[in-house]
This record gives sequence, C-alpha cells and structure tokens, in this order.
Amino acid sequence: MILAPGAVAPDFELVDQHGRTVRLADFRGARPAALVFFPLAFSGICQGELCELRDNVAMFADNAVELVGVSVDSKHTLRAWSEAQGYDFPLLADFWPHGEVAAAYGAFDAEHGIAARATFLIGADGVVVDSFATPKGEARPLDRYREALASLRSAA
Repeated sequence: MILAPGAVAPDFELVDQHGRTVRLADFRGARPAALVFFPLAFSGICQGELCELRDNVAMFADNAVELVGVSVDSKHTLRAWSEAQGYDFPLLADFWPHGEVAAAYGAFDAEHGIAARATFLIGADGVVVDSFATPKGEARPLDRYREALASLRSAA
C-alpha cells in the first residue's frame, strides 16, 4: 500500500539523469514536489505518461511544484531517455540499493523488481498532500494530477 496523505514523506538522496544529487530535504521549506514513480524508461505506457507530463509541465510550474520522476533504471538509461524525449525535469535513479526509495513509499513491485505507477504530491513541509496509483498496465490520467494540485492549493 502506498503512503497516504498525511504521512511524512521519507527523505532520500538519489542521482538524476545528469549525475546530480537530489534530496527530498532540498525541497523542504522551499517548494512542494510531485514524485512520479514509474516502472521503466523506454516502455510504452511510461513514455506516454511522461511525455504527457512534459507537454503539461506548466501546470506544475504554475503551482510552484517541482516535478520529479523516479524509476529503478540507471542514471545512464534515464539520461538517454530524457535526451531522446526532451524531458526537462529530473529523472531519479532508484537503481541501488535497488528500489529502496520506491519501497519506502510503498511503491515497489518486488515480484517484478520495478517501481509501481504511483504519484505523491509532497508539501513544502514534507507531508504527503495527495497520493495515487494505478494498476499494472494502466496509465495515470492527467486529470488526477490536476486534482492533486488542487488538493495542494486547498491545503495551503
């Protein structure tokens, strides 16, 4: 079960597709973050989802929310994918220890060794404002992100 609203988001330290270290603590007190866990780079549903987020990144920027993708892929895979698709937001490598951050959020599919499709909107105070997931093989609808962003505005 994924972390529910009201839970304190577990801190983490991962590298992005460019090898830069990203910590959840870096956002605390500064701005909210949307953590978007996805199974694998270069897979059809994941690519469709992240391209849709790329094309609608303004809805996150307009709400001063940092959009961050997370998968068990290596930083090298994530860099190749982000360059091929033009993703301008961080993609974090939860590569080793394998899936440790996804597991901390209740979003690790241990049977398949991948992150589940789960999203967490985390307030600047480090508390989960909204969270949602879809079953394997099902994309998250963009409207659900809009609802999550509205929850953030309501919580403020």
